[in-house]
Amino acid sequence: MQPLEAGEPQNIGDYRLLGRLGSGGMGRVYLGRNAGGRTVAVKIVHPHFAQDEEFRARFRREVEAARRVGGAWTAPVLDADAEAPVPWVATGYVAGPSLTQAVAAHGPLPDASVRVLGAGLAEALTAVHGLGLVHRDVKPSNVLLTLDGPRLIDFGIARATDATASLTSTGVSVGSPGYMSPEQILGKGVTSAADVFSLGAVLAFAATGTAPFPGDSAASLLYKVVHEEPELDGLEGDVRELVLACLAKNAADRPTPEEIGRRLVPGGAAPAVAAGWLPGELVAEAGRSAVRLLEMEAASGPVPFTHGVVSGGGGAPVPGEFGPPPVSYGSRPVPEVPARKPEVPAQRPGLSVSVATETSPSGAPDGRGRRRSCTLVLAVAGALAAVTLGIAFLPGMPGMLGGGDKKDSGSGAAEPPGAHSSAPQVPGGGVPDSFVGTWTGSLTEATTNQPHGTITLTLARGAKGEDVLKSSYDLMGVKCYGIGKLESATADKVVVVDRTDPARPSTPLLCSGESSQIVLDRNPDGTLQYTSPSAQQGKPYGTLKKQ
Repeated sequence: MQPLEAGEPQNIGDYRLLGRLGSGGMGRVYLGRNAGGRTVAVKIVHPHFAQDEEFRARFRREVEAARRVGGAWTAPVLDADAEAPVPWVATGYVAGPSLTQAVAAHGPLPDASVRVLGAGLAEALTAVHGLGLVHRDVKPSNVLLTLDGPRLIDFGIARATDATASLTSTGVSVGSPGYMSPEQILGKGVTSAADVFSLGAVLAFAATGTAPFPGDSAASLLYKVVHEEPELDGLEGDVRELVLACLAKNAADRPTPEEIGRRLVPGGAAPAVAAGWLPGELVAEAGRSAVRLLEMEAASGPVPFTHGVVSGGGGAPVPGEFGPPPVSYGSRPVPEVPARKPEVPAQRPGLSVSVATETSPSGAPDGRGRRRSCTLVLAVAGALAAVTLGIAFLPGMPGMLGGGDKKDSGSGAAEPPGAHSSAPQVPGGGVPDSFVGTWTGSLTEATTNQPHGTITLTLARGAKGEDVLKSSYDLMGVKCYGIGKLESATADKVVVVDRTDPARPSTPLLCSGESSQIVLDRNPDGTLQYTSPSAQQGKPYGTLKKQ
């Protein structure tokens, strides 16, 4: 857990915040306490979601439904406010490491633990599906390990952001590469069978220490899930057979959660948990987590509540990443609603989902997730955002978490050619004639040296503030189309802001709807040097030739 920073809320609803547990593509997660001393995990969504009325409506419905989810193997939704300036939801806090953290620190789980883990999660999904819900984001960072058994977390927000999130967001998320089902990736209707696929991938990770669909980028992960067989080296016997069944490409061929539970632990998860289900090192870690929580609660003392403002720790409030003015987020009761049908409609063309980045055991992002422009999306996360949220965000949106305008973290990666052109900008300058035309080339990420796809740009004459560019990106058959507004121009440099082109449908689900800056410098040989200054996108660069 990290301490609160200047500009972060001190209270949300009736909860005093004790620290930040993590952040991701959907929002931030805090540890909080109410006046009665109950400890909760409070997740607030990123403000750009709050500005979307469709998101609020979906968030309200999903949280109302998630409050009905019960059972021994889930973290209950205790409180929420979909009408707050920044919507939030509070769940029971689970003192224990995530499966991601446990495997990173101690390696794969033993067979007996994997069986109990799978049985408990299967029973959790049975309860969820019985209410007409589909979790949609079952992954290692959303599975917590406690002495009392596994817990499946992160209901509500992931599904609510389905129509507003983006793969370029760094983290939680509506599915994570390598754990999403093929039908999720392809934007087809998603049923409870999608959660079964994700559960199979989670069990493979727990038993082997690696995901069944390994890859260096989101694009390669998504391709493998749809077209290739899982890699299950080290997984044997009936557990291997069950995982293979869960990972069937055809949703109808997968077992039900009830069948999974029976095959793993015939007598049910509860008796197996009571007999002791974790290896010694994880028992010790879970115990230490519980002790730290008790010590924290004892040290924090009585909880003074304030309403109407967020205390910044003294002095004038400091505008933070969520932007001014700082406010407290009130609480309203959430009414009961009828269960929804388990089928989720296919995603509309042009929309995309968030990919969260898994966090390291320390809670810090491991650097694998990165965002893409409104073009290609190649980010891993998750959602997990760094708390699992795994966690990720929208480039080109100043003031938002993980925005593309944030400075590089100083990782030492080489700057792409042309990243620091000193050509003076001419206010109101139009596109020079030498830039007009169609240009194409391959892009590479400066931070990773991984391919960023092939780009084709068509530049037209125009003045500052006008649309002067049409772009198309292609990577492994994923096609994304953009349109760009002129930001500045000189004789040797043109800067545009690229966004999704609504007139040309992009590959559903895999293209972001957000904007990103493109810098085009003219080289001495007449080619153009393409760069994007955003470290969150991997700083893509390349040389473009005129067609």
